[in-house]
Amino acid sequence: MSYVCDIKNKIMIKKENFDPPLQELAMFARVISHPARLAILKYLAETRTCISGDISDVIPLSRSTVSQHLKELRESGLIHGEIEGLKINYCLNGASIQKLKNIMSEFLEMLDNSCSGGNCC
Repeated sequence: MSYVCDIKNKIMIKKENFDPPLQELAMFARVISHPARLAILKYLAETRTCISGDISDVIPLSRSTVSQHLKELRESGLIHGEIEGLKINYCLNGASIQKLKNIMSEFLEMLDNSCSGGNCC
């Protein structure tokens, strides 16, 4: 039985064992990996203002599903929501968007540099 546990422990490498920048990039990548969350970010960017209306009016999903996606975006820090009366105003978080852009650019630049001239392997 201990043999099986040893194999499981070797396979199940915890994310904490990786560099913090990679952990952060992975968190952002997971959050933006769903088209609904990308559509919400795009909508907020295109409106260039905080949205207090029902975002599910413009996203082809139920309110509860949109709410779950908004929660993921809020928890990642890409958006923030401020309660105003009975509604929540959702806005892009410029600092987090810039951070995502920088982390993603640095990572992709590193990948690109390693394959300069098309000689990856």
